[in-house]
Amino acid sequence: MRPTPDRVRETLFNWLGQTLYGKRCLDLFSGSGALGFEAASREAAQVVMVESNRAVYKALQDNAKKLGLSNIALRCDDGLKFASQENMAFDVIFLDPPFQSDFLPQLLPRLANKLTTNGVIYVESGSAFDAGAEWVVLKQGKAGAVHHQLIRRA
Repeated sequence: MRPTPDRVRETLFNWLGQTLYGKRCLDLFSGSGALGFEAASREAAQVVMVESNRAVYKALQDNAKKLGLSNIALRCDDGLKFASQENMAFDVIFLDPPFQSDFLPQLLPRLANKLTTNGVIYVESGSAFDAGAEWVVLKQGKAGAVHHQLIRRA
């Protein structure tokens, strides 16, 4: 598990704005839950956090309970499967799959129809990632080995 570095998380939430009031967010491949918990604390209406590792999922459950965040919905599921089967629309999707995986090219087509009209996807990767012509890069940066960008549908 590799949590999003503090500096990158601060940049991301500066890009998104200081509040996510009323927005529905998806934290796919939640891991430590840093992005999902941050979104929930910034008044998102709902944050769906998806994690396939049962031990990590249990830790997320415990942390959500300790924090008393009622706007979090946890799912113990495979991220690719969830992206293919879920029908909800999201305003913000946090996409931080394992860096050594080839999930990003597989996920973007599956997530395109899961965004609201003005929805955005935050992508974090271990190398520069080109989302393709179907996507517009709104913001991008690099901190150490972490490449990050905020994209929307073209």
